[in-house]
Amino acid sequence: MTYQQQYRHSIEQPEAFWREQAGQIAWYRQPDQILSQDEQGFFRWFPDGQLNTAYLALDWQIEQGRGDQPALIYDSPVTGTRRTDTYRELLDQVARFAGVLRRLGVGQGDAVIIYMPMIPQTIVAMLACARLGAIHSVVFGGFAPHELAVRIDDLQPKVILAASAGKERDRVIDYGTIINAALAEAVHAPSHCVMYQREVHRVDLQPGRDWDWDELAATAEPADCVPVLATDPLYVLYTSGTTGRPKGIVRDHGGHAVAMKFSMQNVYGVEPGEVFWAASDVGWVVGHSCIVYGPLIQGCTTVLYEGKPVRTPDAGAFWRVVAEHQVRSMFAAPTAIRAIKRDDPDGLRARDYDTGCLRYLFLAGERCDIATLQWAERVLGVPVIDHWWQTESGWPMISNMAGQELLPLRPGSATKPVCGYDIRILDREGRELPPNKEGAVVVRLPLPPGCLPNLWHNTERFRNAYLTEHPGYYSSGDGGYRDEDGYFYITGRMDDVINVAGHRLSTATMEEALASHPAVAECAVIGVEDALKGQVPVGFAVLKSNVTLDPEVLEAELIQRVRDQVGPVAALKHVILADRLPKTRSGKILRRTMRLMSEGKTWQLPSTIEDPSVLDELLSLLDSKGVSATNAT
Repeated sequence: MTYQQQYRHSIEQPEAFWREQAGQIAWYRQPDQILSQDEQGFFRWFPDGQLNTAYLALDWQIEQGRGDQPALIYDSPVTGTRRTDTYRELLDQVARFAGVLRRLGVGQGDAVIIYMPMIPQTIVAMLACARLGAIHSVVFGGFAPHELAVRIDDLQPKVILAASAGKERDRVIDYGTIINAALAEAVHAPSHCVMYQREVHRVDLQPGRDWDWDELAATAEPADCVPVLATDPLYVLYTSGTTGRPKGIVRDHGGHAVAMKFSMQNVYGVEPGEVFWAASDVGWVVGHSCIVYGPLIQGCTTVLYEGKPVRTPDAGAFWRVVAEHQVRSMFAAPTAIRAIKRDDPDGLRARDYDTGCLRYLFLAGERCDIATLQWAERVLGVPVIDHWWQTESGWPMISNMAGQELLPLRPGSATKPVCGYDIRILDREGRELPPNKEGAVVVRLPLPPGCLPNLWHNTERFRNAYLTEHPGYYSSGDGGYRDEDGYFYITGRMDDVINVAGHRLSTATMEEALASHPAVAECAVIGVEDALKGQVPVGFAVLKSNVTLDPEVLEAELIQRVRDQVGPVAALKHVILADRLPKTRSGKILRRTMRLMSEGKTWQLPSTIEDPSVLDELLSLLDSKGVSATNAT
């Protein structure tokens, strides 16, 4: 089928479509019922099916003859370590560690928190939980004690799995101290904590609470897979919430497994036996879907990379990984590509490596500016596919479906909806908007398999956050529009639209204008309060490493560029040149924090920030420009 035929089939006959896709994975009990509604009125997929996600990722792959195929390539430039595990070797580790968990009293439906860095043991921990039917929640290694404590109290885990340390280019993060502080603050007390001791830093174990990972694994009896219902939860992944309390996104076994298989084959275009690399972290949804579960369920080799896009050791790090491990399809955040572009503006480091194996580069995680996308296309010589999805969806919502039919690329567009997603653009009253009119991006219910069925123990918040604003639709919180040909353009969060003297303007449009300047590596535009106009934009720009222009001249050029491309109504008066922008560890620019600082309001240090020191730099810059600024509470 063509993309359009396949997509229409998925929307017009969703149950028939997803029954066909469910037939692509192995079940203990094939589902007879494809779609139902639970007692709360929420849609559930494959409710009477039984399966096990770890079985699909490991045991079933070995039964298909992939036992000696590499399953996991661990590449850690920060420790100088490289290691490859076959499917058979990875299964042995997972089954043994599932035995460890079983000995500690973990069973089906119990919760486990995993607080670990980008090491193979983290993937072993996730799959071991899945093997037992236990629910895992990976908390990004390095999160502050309070944030870890909040998640401990919300999830109520029976066991915490941890590593002694995280390793970055120039520092070691002591996880033991963080865990001790979090457990001292938390009300809930897990029964056990299992610690994997890393050579870069070992911690003292607390008697009666802590266990040594290797010692337990050495004597453990391997555990078999436990059949679970398709609607049973596989994991809970916390995402930030506007109330300050994180939201526990629930992912179920059945819909997730079907969606992983479908997306790896049809969206990312990788075949069993090929190498897929997502340059992300297992603490984020991309790591769950595109480092662990998706590639292994598809029978691919997955790459686990413990490093950065630059300075581990240089801006050629990504291209080395691609060439050395023969990566066929790659996923990265736009911010990673911008960092490479900043340090290597002409893409010279890519010439040091043979990246001819690469078929596609996919970008997501934050809106990708056209200049960065086109730069990557020139450097790599392959299609660079901007696509859009969320923690809540768990897999792509809008994308060029490379494994099905590669549609013509349109810079600035994430292309068309992925099969199963009936995406609309609505105004504030819920009316569908015509082409080229910007509004709220929503998805008509039911959401396809793999998307969140609910929030962890918070049904009311689930309804209010996603289902109330536009009844019958899932509200994504993002704004955008579609053109006459059905291509969708995501312009950013709805609260990134600012009102300047009665004119609603997208900060994304202004960012696009700034990013088009040849001196700019990355940028951000925020709206700040103004007594006269309501709001006015303030721009921030990080320059490429080889720029020698006079800062005042460059600022004037950038302001004029926005005036020329957006219009004088934008009223952009300030463009602040910075060495770097405050970001989360997943690469998202912390625009809300920047806005509060620029307005002189109190703000809190975001739990997800990659480097808090950048905020001190930003405060000084704002002060030097006469823009209001205030310190954190």
